[in-house]
Amino acid sequence: MSDATQPDTAIAGPVLAADGTPLKRSLARSLRVQKMRAMALIAPLLIFVLVSFIIPIGSMLFRSVENGMVEQTLPLTVVELQNWDASTGDLPDEQLYAAFVADMVVAIDAKRHTRLGTRLNYEQTGMSSLFRKSGRKIKKLDPATDGPFKEQLIDIDKKWGEHETWAVIKTHSVAITNGYFLNAIDMQRTPDGAQAQPEDKRILITLFKRTLIMSMIITCSCIALAYPVAWLLANLPARSANMLMILVLLPFWTSLLVRTSAWKVMLQQQGVINDVLVWLGMVSDASRLVLINNQTGTIIAMTHILLPFMILPMYSVMRTIQPTYLRAAKSMGATNWTAFWRVYFPLSVPGIGAGSILVFILSIGYYITPEIVGGTKGVFISNRIAYHISSSLNWGLAAALGTILLAVVLILYWAYDKIVGIDNVKLG
Repeated sequence: MSDATQPDTAIAGPVLAADGTPLKRSLARSLRVQKMRAMALIAPLLIFVLVSFIIPIGSMLFRSVENGMVEQTLPLTVVELQNWDASTGDLPDEQLYAAFVADMVVAIDAKRHTRLGTRLNYEQTGMSSLFRKSGRKIKKLDPATDGPFKEQLIDIDKKWGEHETWAVIKTHSVAITNGYFLNAIDMQRTPDGAQAQPEDKRILITLFKRTLIMSMIITCSCIALAYPVAWLLANLPARSANMLMILVLLPFWTSLLVRTSAWKVMLQQQGVINDVLVWLGMVSDASRLVLINNQTGTIIAMTHILLPFMILPMYSVMRTIQPTYLRAAKSMGATNWTAFWRVYFPLSVPGIGAGSILVFILSIGYYITPEIVGGTKGVFISNRIAYHISSSLNWGLAAALGTILLAVVLILYWAYDKIVGIDNVKLG
């Protein structure tokens, strides 16, 4: 048999790149370089988000369980408290009092005892003044020579001779605590375990319920008002639609504080709305409506403020719905209502979903509007969080409230995804 008829049995070698390296390895190296360049481009943004957003939020959330104040300020006392059985009802022995005086002398020199008193005052009223007043006299004591200290401390303030005082210190001497979360749901950490707060202090659960219910009402109000406006925007001629869009966007050009203050003026009993109702004869001058400093005022003002956030997602979806769909439905015998309800409305649902999520999440975290027009009956849980951050300085409780609010939002988001499907949410 001639060589021309011999089968080609040569085995082809690996495909090489221009530089002689295997093509597969060369492609992998090229992709790796491209990924590194892409990471280098977005690295400044990632670092900015990490430093200015993720780390501060993580630090704040950690405050909801962090409780090192007692252990850091009274290290010797905390050790002795571990050996004291609070359930017997007996006072601690002299050794614990001596350790407490030694810790307090150091804390007073560092001016940390007042901070400790403030921390314990969150759990039991009067602890702040106890540490502040006792500090003036304890700093004169010498832990090495002025003992015994049990009777001296009781003479300084009789509360040092009460079992409850030491029980509170021991209960809240742990480094990681669930006390803030218990306080956030109207309970408290006690030597006997978690217990309900006194009746006059149970307000936070009420605020959580009010926040969720009113946010749902505001969301539904925005849907009802935004749908016809979005429909007009999507179906009017371009010139009229542009003018209407300017009116929708106009509130964004005005300060939120100004808009909220304007509603405060309009909703008063002697305000514009009541004056118009009296002029129309719908109410008498003696029975003007109370629309301010209550839930009604908060709902009205927040619906107006959040309405554009509902209109824009709806409009962006509705403008993609072809008019031919409705004409086709009518040509097959559908009435105007049937064509709308069976064809147009289902196609607009993604816009409703996007706007609802946006408005609901914004509303549960709103602070300025409920603070100005809500009074005591229309405030949200966010107002309480702001109070604990800026006034009471109970950052641990504020962090716990924020964490619970975040968890509620995530749960509702998860439920929405299971029921409706987040993939069906569109912004256009």
